[in-house]
Amino acid sequence: MDRSLLEELFARAVAVAQPERAVRDHLPPPPTGRTVVIGAGKASAQMARAFEEAWEGPLTGLVVTRYGYACDCERIEIVEAAHPVPDEAGYLAARRMMEMVSGLGPDDLVVALISGGGSSLLPAPAPGLTLADEQAVNRALLASGAPIGVMNLIRNQFSTIKGGRLAVRAAPSRVATLVVSDVPGDDPAVVASGPTIPLAAAREMARKYAGLYRLDLPEPARVLLAGEDNLAPRPDDPRLAHNSVATIASAAISLAAAADLAREHGIEAAILSDAIEGEAREVARVHAAIAREIATRNRPFGKPVVVLSGGETTVTVRGNGRGGRNAEFLLSLAVAIDGLDGVTVLAADTDGIDGSEDNAGAFADGTSAARMRRAGIDPLAALADNDAYSAFAAIGDLFVTAPTGTNVNDFRAIIVR
Repeated sequence: MDRSLLEELFARAVAVAQPERAVRDHLPPPPTGRTVVIGAGKASAQMARAFEEAWEGPLTGLVVTRYGYACDCERIEIVEAAHPVPDEAGYLAARRMMEMVSGLGPDDLVVALISGGGSSLLPAPAPGLTLADEQAVNRALLASGAPIGVMNLIRNQFSTIKGGRLAVRAAPSRVATLVVSDVPGDDPAVVASGPTIPLAAAREMARKYAGLYRLDLPEPARVLLAGEDNLAPRPDDPRLAHNSVATIASAAISLAAAADLAREHGIEAAILSDAIEGEAREVARVHAAIAREIATRNRPFGKPVVVLSGGETTVTVRGNGRGGRNAEFLLSLAVAIDGLDGVTVLAADTDGIDGSEDNAGAFADGTSAARMRRAGIDPLAALADNDAYSAFAAIGDLFVTAPTGTNVNDFRAIIVR
């Protein structure tokens, strides 16, 4: 019963973040010249289709999405590329995209459809770097445990398209950016590393974070980071003064919709935050402590209640197992609530893919750890090996949705009876 409700809450959160409605409600004013549509991210293909259907004038375009996330468009070309580590398909698409926006005039309009995942889908190495170097940077960042804002600040340093550089290339045309946000705090400059939006951060800050997270960068990247070449434009760059940005879907909107649905089912809802960051296993322990406090002491929220949260946790890779950040969150939580009655939990990525596996997330409750042990899996050992996927697969508790067509980051819901 509670699992069905959790699936309904997830479905509602995803539904309100679907591009069809959000794009239609945020169309920019039409230009007197050309309209060129570009984009990148896990939701970019669906955003492109929605834009095509809503736009009355002529247009051309190219967007890049993850393998398996494409949909049919008539006038905008959809290219699939690799995520979370970039590949040559993304590299070639990024080069074509930069060529498409070059040479436009002040009467032309560039519409940028940006969603989470775009950082790896638009690899464009800085001078002196190769695609292999950019791939190595991505792998180092993914294993570092750094939050998404730090990751994208560092990625910006090694690109010719990120950090507002694509918008500079499109000047003097007007650039209207529509963003489906998957980042805590919904800073549009952080989503997909902001190809059309400068990030207000200096090279020195990127150097500092690279050192703090002990990134093993390839030598050309280290040389570039140590210097002042390939600097990104500043937010006050006059070439970008007439551009516009609209965040059309976000975790905050999705969590509010899920909370409303829970109340329709007669269960109170509490939203902790839409911007929770931190190590997945540590964030899980905090959520577990809250669930235990409610279950045993009826505080800080009275039972029955569904506790909701969003944001983007991180995983510092220590082992060789399989599983994304939501599965790791749940495995840590399952250990922490082992034996606790009346608690059922879903954690999933709203794009339908948790990390690089085929699941969106998983379910957990007070029996999960015991059932894993009966299946021959030590949950603590699996957690140490970052092998949450195998642990939940063994007890049949993976949550599989296929790609959802949007991406507003993690969705976590804890029902306490």
